[in-house]
Amino acid sequence: MNRLLRPASVAIVGASPNRGSLGAGVLANLERAGYRGEIYLVNPKRDEIGGRPCYPSVDALPAGIDCAVLAIPRAGVREALEGCARRGVGAAIVFAGGFAESGEAGRAEQDGIARIARESGMIILGPNCLGMVNSVDGVALTFISTPEVTLEAGRQGIAIVSQSGAMAAVLIANFAARKLGVSYSVSSGNEAASGVEDYVEYLIDDPHTRVITMIVEQFRGARRFLALAERALQRGKSIVLLHPGRSGAARASAATHTGAMAGDYMVMRTKVERAGVVVVDTLEQLTDVSELLLRMSCLPQPAFPVKGAAVLTESGTFKAIALDFCDRAGLGLPEFSGSVADALRAVLPEFIPPTNPMDLTAQALVDPGLYRRTLPVILADEQFGSLLLVIILTDESTSGLKFPSIIGAIRELPEASRRKPIVFAGMDEGARISPVFVEELRALNVPFFVSPERALQALAIVTERGAARARFGTAPAKVLEGAPLPAGVMPEYRSKEVLRYAGIPVPAGALAKSPEEAVAIAERIGFPVALKAQVAALSHKSEAGGVILNLTDADALRAAWVRLHGNVARAMPRLPLDGVLVEKMGQRGVELIVGGRHDRDWGPVLMIGLGGVVAEALQDVRLLAPDLPVERIEAELHLLRGAALLRGFRGSGVADVRAAAEIVARVGALLLSNASIVEIDVNPVVVYAAGQGAMALDALLVTEIRDAGEGSFVRQG
Repeated sequence: MNRLLRPASVAIVGASPNRGSLGAGVLANLERAGYRGEIYLVNPKRDEIGGRPCYPSVDALPAGIDCAVLAIPRAGVREALEGCARRGVGAAIVFAGGFAESGEAGRAEQDGIARIARESGMIILGPNCLGMVNSVDGVALTFISTPEVTLEAGRQGIAIVSQSGAMAAVLIANFAARKLGVSYSVSSGNEAASGVEDYVEYLIDDPHTRVITMIVEQFRGARRFLALAERALQRGKSIVLLHPGRSGAARASAATHTGAMAGDYMVMRTKVERAGVVVVDTLEQLTDVSELLLRMSCLPQPAFPVKGAAVLTESGTFKAIALDFCDRAGLGLPEFSGSVADALRAVLPEFIPPTNPMDLTAQALVDPGLYRRTLPVILADEQFGSLLLVIILTDESTSGLKFPSIIGAIRELPEASRRKPIVFAGMDEGARISPVFVEELRALNVPFFVSPERALQALAIVTERGAARARFGTAPAKVLEGAPLPAGVMPEYRSKEVLRYAGIPVPAGALAKSPEEAVAIAERIGFPVALKAQVAALSHKSEAGGVILNLTDADALRAAWVRLHGNVARAMPRLPLDGVLVEKMGQRGVELIVGGRHDRDWGPVLMIGLGGVVAEALQDVRLLAPDLPVERIEAELHLLRGAALLRGFRGSGVADVRAAAEIVARVGALLLSNASIVEIDVNPVVVYAAGQGAMALDALLVTEIRDAGEGSFVRQG
């Protein structure tokens, strides 16, 4: 990887003197950056370019060059790479497109690139990429002109890893405009022989990188990325991810609701956030959050904020705007504690009450010491994790009066008060201000935002990640071992055997093969009972008339037995049943759906939602990591849009949410313990009144077995 990202020698295959050509762009970037390594040019039609000699072919190059940049059309790429392999080139960058993204023929060409990389040990970036920029050593192996983003000595910066070359270029420009150092920028393109996971692994250990900013449309090594994200977290490095694809169709599932409602994007987001990645939704958020995290990392004892923000502004109306925005964004705005409120009253004029947000009015213009008196008091309050200053700038004259007192107050803060991030936002985007003041703020590691909403959104995202890390911890939940799992689609009675083994409450009952057996079971467990037809091929029993409820005596049961078999025979002729499940009828409660699946890319994930058709119709579901503690699952249940039903709606009793959370946790433990489980669908889980527990009324499990010859998974049933 060093030979690609920190090459001591570079060959430009397709070098050209023509302005605007790819080869000319690479050479211009190297010369502008003052690249100190050896540069070799390959052009069979020229003897020299700009005083540098040209080689007629790749095979004529000296052996052992670190990196070759292929600024040539697709037709010549394979031959050039084969030549690089023969000459012992360590790495190659392929700009050309027209490979896997263009169809089967291009896919075959790309597979050939991968084979060359495997056989030669050469790392290949691309094809269809924009190359890479190393600002640490001044190496820009890309054909576009890049802004100056060199790192100051001894400082860490942001590394960009993007499958899109255009987006990588946009991020470099955004960070340069904010005077943020960029250590590396890598555009991985089609990823024929190296992917984003390879570059993240390198950057985790890179001493010049503190934040890794990513734009990824597809992870080709999802579980490897999760492991790398956890490693980055342990190293104190942040990963910020923008992953397009939220609106993509959910992956279909033949057997359960869970697979159909747990779309790929949400599975990805659930898993990577559990691993510590900060996921954002827009390019603006990606830039803003990356800046905030980098500047936070430069503070004494840097740590993610886990509590809400304090907001100081100069407008009473903005107080209301901030309250509304933070309510939507999920950013807490706690009130000042009693002692802090008293301390603020002692230093504030009588007409400024110590509330959060706090309106300083225009007082700071006539009282420049106001910030020096209030900032240390507010930052000492442990109820706050950050401080946002929202200031009306107006013009250069007005801002010139405000900035010195604000900057002076921040500069004079004791080190203990600077552990919390301070963010500055101008309220009027078009105001003219001196860039000197902005630079002074940034030198104090205070981000400057042109919009208070963007500042609040960035703080909300970072604070939620900090709070989530504090909630989640790092230790996985204790899992259950050795649950008996027959292969295939498991009907309800077999699925409930597994749930019962895992400690999940299910109704009393048993499988009957005859009406006499059914009556005996019912008399043992007590009437009223339900009858349920049982066979793996009948996953939707009710639709086939295979469920009959509230049978109160033996005669009603015998009649229902005949009716049930007739219903199923009409719906699915010649379908033999395993038998009929006879179960004790239970009391009513709030119905939930609890699901889980082993995603082929990301591993196990849970889903919770309101039961019946509500979760499916309204998409009122939440995806969870399978190793969450019961307390966190309980909190997640209360975040469902229909959670009012659990808290007692229109006079109904409060539900036993804790018991429901314990069932969810055991489903998660079951998933973690048994990699053969493809999907679990427990629908409904009935949650009874507080203190009375919860019970799984219906269940379906689907398992896979591993083909010992190929190591692949095969669905059974």
